Amino acid sequence: MQGCTPSPLGKERGFSLIEVLVTVLVFSIGMLGIAGLSTVGRRATFDTVQRSTAAELAYALLEEMRSNNEALGVYVAAAVLGRGSRGSSEPAPDCDAAGAACTADELATHSLWAWEQMLDTGFETAAGVGTGGLVTPTACIVGPAGGVAGNYTVTMVWRGVSELADPAINACGAATGLYGTSGEFRRMAVVQTYIDPLN
Repeated sequence: MQGCTPSPLGKERGFSLIEVLVTVLVFSIGMLGIAGLSTVGRRATFDTVQRSTAAELAYALLEEMRSNNEALGVYVAAAVLGRGSRGSSEPAPDCDAAGAACTADELATHSLWAWEQMLDTGFETAAGVGTGGLVTPTACIVGPAGGVAGNYTVTMVWRGVSELADPAINACGAATGLYGTSGEFRRMAVVQTYIDPLN
């Protein structure tokens, strides 16, 4: 009977503390990168929502002007809208009421007030307080004096989340101080259309 000789034990394998720390460090750096991308993505999404809201509001106002083209002068005379410039109480007569007999000018005055309510609240309210929409909005209406045929422009301005060069396309909202000391937070969407009151 031959004697059994024990086999030499092989080296034990496992993770050392340094390997675990390096793994944790690499994993942490990856997670920080993902968190940074998430922040950038949220900012981009917020900017996109703000821009699409601004465009939607501008097109809505231009369509109001086109449908009530007899009162284009009233819209142009409004010039700057936003932050309650038209007051909080609804103008009389209430042109949205069934059977209301409003002149073109009264309809324009009422629609400007209702549109500014949408601008200030972003179509969303909770207990009468705006909860959505553009951040610190300003809107400017420019067109030919007297409401004659021509190009009508609605410029929407709001406060962005990061600093950029001021879009010095026009001066809408520039002198308010709401968009940074040199307009670095001023974001802008400009929509223009031709309206002929005879058509």
